[in-house]
Amino acid sequence: MNIQRDGIRLLNDELRHDFAKGQVVMTCGIAALGEDAVARIVRAIKEYDDFNESNDPWNEHDFGAFEAEGAKIFFKIDYYDRALSMHSPDPADSTVTERVLTIMLADEY
Repeated sequence: MNIQRDGIRLLNDELRHDFAKGQVVMTCGIAALGEDAVARIVRAIKEYDDFNESNDPWNEHDFGAFEAEGAKIFFKIDYYDRALSMHSPDPADSTVTERVLTIMLADEY
């Protein structure tokens, strides 16, 4: 058990389930798929549970990959300080961390 890692994972899962817990951005490629497709992709991210050693080696639930809308979709969570000017000093502490979830096509990574 790693308390730091467990805290990061919990906060990442909270963001995936409730986008109001941080910031969410999408690439132009995702936006170009259209509003209905984006809604389905967002739902898939909220329901995503295929974390494993190959896509989540640190067990932080900060990255996922899946097929949707005929494309490979990635999502990635990054940790910034509250001013969004540098990396967070402590990603397990929500009082000093702003989480940003990016939704992208795999070929945009």
